[in-house]
Amino acid sequence: MSKLSKILIFPIKSLDPIALDAVEISEGGALKGDREFAMFDKNGKYINAKRYPKIHIIRARYELGDRLVHLQIQEQQEVSTFHLDRDRIALTDWLSKFFDQPVELRQNVSNGFPDDPEAWGATVISEATLATVQSWYVTPPISLEQIRDRFRTNLEITDTEPFWEDHLFAKAGETVPFKIGDVQFFGTNPCQRCPVPTRDTLTGEVYPEFQKIFTRQREASLPANIERSRFNHCYRLALNTRIPLTEAGKILKIGDSVSKE
Repeated sequence: MSKLSKILIFPIKSLDPIALDAVEISEGGALKGDREFAMFDKNGKYINAKRYPKIHIIRARYELGDRLVHLQIQEQQEVSTFHLDRDRIALTDWLSKFFDQPVELRQNVSNGFPDDPEAWGATVISEATLATVQSWYVTPPISLEQIRDRFRTNLEITDTEPFWEDHLFAKAGETVPFKIGDVQFFGTNPCQRCPVPTRDTLTGEVYPEFQKIFTRQREASLPANIERSRFNHCYRLALNTRIPLTEAGKILKIGDSVSKE
């Protein structure tokens, strides 16, 4: 039986994740703490890796129990520690200095700042999918951990075939119900990717022809009996979901079984 094997949340959108053993469903139907904070520029647009590649050299570590974030610039010794609530001004000043512009840090404790507002639940992928994608990159090779970091998926599922998650969406406007533990999910669509996965997550260096390799291999390996109308292009990976608001307060934990209804 397939099971939940990894939980990753990204407390500050576009920065490093933290791995958890368990996570609560928030009142807005998201993983509690995931993308709780997001950075915005003076024009009110996201400061993210898509628009600001230099963000790749920020390292972030969290002590969520104490509401702390430790920020460090790659290959520099200095580490700056901030309380996510009490030190908001100092944290914003650090980010503004790094990006050389005023940064606004916004917070949404209900459901965070999802990439797809129509699919606000967790993103889901199988371990076998990540391993298969890793196998596509030979010269130079990319580690499994780098593939995981590049695609930034919340929940990983073990004991499945590759691209198992492609069976959890239907035609546009329809959803596919499934459960992880006792938490209800609705699969909505395969996640459209941006330029971020093409880059090394530590340096920002672009892998030659990453997207071309991915698209060619992805098209060749699309599973049978999936809803192919959702692939107007094949630069898509992982499942976007919705979590009903009725699930608020429930807990997802490593080892939970996965069942399709």
